[in-house]
Amino acid sequence: MSAPLQLPRRSFLGTAALGVAAAQLGMALPAFAQSGGSPGSQNVQGTGPLRRLEPLKSINAGVLNVSYYEAGPANGAPVILLHGWPYDIHMFVDVAPLLAAAGFRVIVPYLRGYGATRFLSADTPRNGQQAAVAVDMLSLMDALKIKTATVAGCDWGARTACIMAALWPERVKALVSVSGYLIGSQEAGKAPLPPAAELQWWYQYYFATERGRAGYEKNRHDFAKLIWQIASPKWAFDDATFDRSASAFDNPDHVAVVVHNYRWRLGLAEGEAKYLELEARLAQAPVITVPTITMEGDSNGAPHPPPAAYAKKFSGFYEHRTASGGIGHNLPQEAPQAFASAVIDVARR
Repeated sequence: MSAPLQLPRRSFLGTAALGVAAAQLGMALPAFAQSGGSPGSQNVQGTGPLRRLEPLKSINAGVLNVSYYEAGPANGAPVILLHGWPYDIHMFVDVAPLLAAAGFRVIVPYLRGYGATRFLSADTPRNGQQAAVAVDMLSLMDALKIKTATVAGCDWGARTACIMAALWPERVKALVSVSGYLIGSQEAGKAPLPPAAELQWWYQYYFATERGRAGYEKNRHDFAKLIWQIASPKWAFDDATFDRSASAFDNPDHVAVVVHNYRWRLGLAEGEAKYLELEARLAQAPVITVPTITMEGDSNGAPHPPPAAYAKKFSGFYEHRTASGGIGHNLPQEAPQAFASAVIDVARR
């Protein structure tokens, strides 16, 4: 069992920086104090009731035109924040300004199949396999001329961040991963789990059917909201908060990418040949050598491994933190200060 989140002595500088950042953020964003709500319920520019990460930028990177949010000084140490499913860049709506105020250059991209990110060619497979998403993010770094970055994520974003750190450690300065080491393989996906664990993956098997594809296409808003409720049972998010993220699922490729992701995991869909070598390396469960902090919420309702199961997959500096207080699967949005503190601490190792 993991200990509750505590900030040890070596985290003092990161915590202090976060405090300064929060203070700067409060001065720079007076909208936070205008209606008495939490920072996550405010508009960063004071123009409405719900804050958004905008304006967005876009750039051609690999097979995509990637839509992304950027904040902080252009010469700051880069941090890339990666969202998961069924979430979007607003997973980091409160994390990004904290890190920007602490002096980091913050990049928050929409993954393939989300938001305004688009495939450059109609002929490109709408592939959701793990290696493809990771290569997207490496291509984004190349397009933005970012040599190395701290990479942090949750859900699909955590898996992508782990893959980047494992396969291209020279490009990843440090890592923050919610739910730890999430690199998988089709072969591993063939092994049956105990019934209670299989029950948690109900949507994976739903997506394996054409009925599931059609159901998600028709009901993606309600489907995603149900996942939010199951994965974060103690998070009292409101409709406006959910709807802000749900608009990202209107991407024309969203359903195809999501369904392929889960079918590929079960070996029910082929990947692309150009990723075979990368997937073979990932199937060996490579050890991650870069400085890493893994995190977990104490009320995560989504399937997740216990921290002890993956601790040995990190051979460099490593620390695990559990965020307490009813924190569910969407840890960056539910506990933004804890997540931002972890990013600051590990980035300055």
